[in-house]
Amino acid sequence: MKLLIGDRPPPVPRDTGDISRALWSSPAPAAAAPNRQVHRPFFRPGWVDEEYVLLNSTKTKPNPFPNPDSFQSFRLAAPLLRALEASGFSQPTEIQSRAIPVAMEGRDLLASAQTGTGKTAAFVLPALQRLLTRPPKAGRGPRVLVLTPTRELAGQVEQVIRQFGRFTRLRSGLIVGGVSYGPQERLLRNGLDLLVATPGRLIDHMAQGLADFSRLELLVLDEADRMLDMGFVKPVKRIAEKLPTDRQTLLFSATLEGDVRKIAGQLLTDPVRISLATVKVRHEAITQRLHLTESPEHKHAVLRQLLDDPTLTQAIIFTATKRGADRLAKRLAGHGHSCAPLHGNMRQGARQRTVESLRSGKVRILVATDVASRGIDLLGVSHVINFDLPTVAEDYIHRIGRTGRNGATGTAISLVGPLDRVKLGNIERLTGYRLERQEGLAPVPLAATGTDDKRPPQGPSQRPSQGLPQRRRNHRRRIKG
Repeated sequence: MKLLIGDRPPPVPRDTGDISRALWSSPAPAAAAPNRQVHRPFFRPGWVDEEYVLLNSTKTKPNPFPNPDSFQSFRLAAPLLRALEASGFSQPTEIQSRAIPVAMEGRDLLASAQTGTGKTAAFVLPALQRLLTRPPKAGRGPRVLVLTPTRELAGQVEQVIRQFGRFTRLRSGLIVGGVSYGPQERLLRNGLDLLVATPGRLIDHMAQGLADFSRLELLVLDEADRMLDMGFVKPVKRIAEKLPTDRQTLLFSATLEGDVRKIAGQLLTDPVRISLATVKVRHEAITQRLHLTESPEHKHAVLRQLLDDPTLTQAIIFTATKRGADRLAKRLAGHGHSCAPLHGNMRQGARQRTVESLRSGKVRILVATDVASRGIDLLGVSHVINFDLPTVAEDYIHRIGRTGRNGATGTAISLVGPLDRVKLGNIERLTGYRLERQEGLAPVPLAATGTDDKRPPQGPSQRPSQGLPQRRRNHRRRIKG
């Protein structure tokens, strides 16, 4: 529904018991100015003074909520305001103040902001508001679908939904891999309002005919850039083809480059674009530097010295492979560090226990692959260490975003070997700035040179026969004789 100038929004019921069943009807539209499409957003204070112009208008669109100082300015439903107050949230972040009004209008949205700035609440609150103020269609399928690239991120989103929806009767569910199918099948059969899922497992349930999207109203793609990097382009398109075409679509991502922009053009209709941070904006709360290393053993020596830093309270160390994470975690444990690995080969229960151990302080160091670069919100992480640089330069942004969250400061350190110079160049070109170099933190181990003295290593002689197998040397002698 779109409201024109002079229209007023429907009253928001305050009874938490009947709020999900409240009905409303569209008032008679007023005449708008010629050759210009103008309307006002939902649940907005001051309906008489300002006007709100669509993107397809010849005029620019002002922010309908200029510098909101509290969530009350959004005119959210009473149960949501109560949950926000109980959670200790009083002032929205910049991405929330910009995205929530657009999402509450019913417009498609393409939004980008730095990690740790509250993107999850920026789509969870409008989704809950939509469900509480619009009458549901008949059926048991979800009315809101949130797709995420990883299990950890899906679990975090579902936790935020439960947190803000605690005083409502809305039902939410989680569909991810690494767990048995039985409970998820019962969840889909019993019905729910909000569904958070990873594309792969959701496709499995769709193949069994268990997913009913007949009453779906809102699709959210969270961390869309990571989803595409992990090869979920075709599954996402396949899921979108089964959804109603009149749905609202919100796409949230840390970056809006490359394939993200392409798929947004295919799935979103006339979206409002909000870009509060690009990849070339430096994380002011995160100190970034790198250490040049000469060999793997030198890299391990530098890492051991970094972990002895008294300012390091908790750290996440990123490796390139799952096997590398296991090996490094075992090696660090042998040096007396309390650490644990985290990667995609672990079952979901083991991954959740590992994250909870880090959150509770039982584990000081987490050695992980890029599965931990998104969806893990840990406020106590003081350092992020890239033991191996990421293959995809964009993943560097998400890795370092695990520290310096929610107003805290953090440190991101990268260990760069001789074979990492190309990856480093890609990262610096993407971010637009040169990382601070540091050398000599730890001496180069003698084992790195392949010798224990100062003599140069012995190599083959310059004579053509030297270094050849004995049979070939004898053959050459016979030919010469």
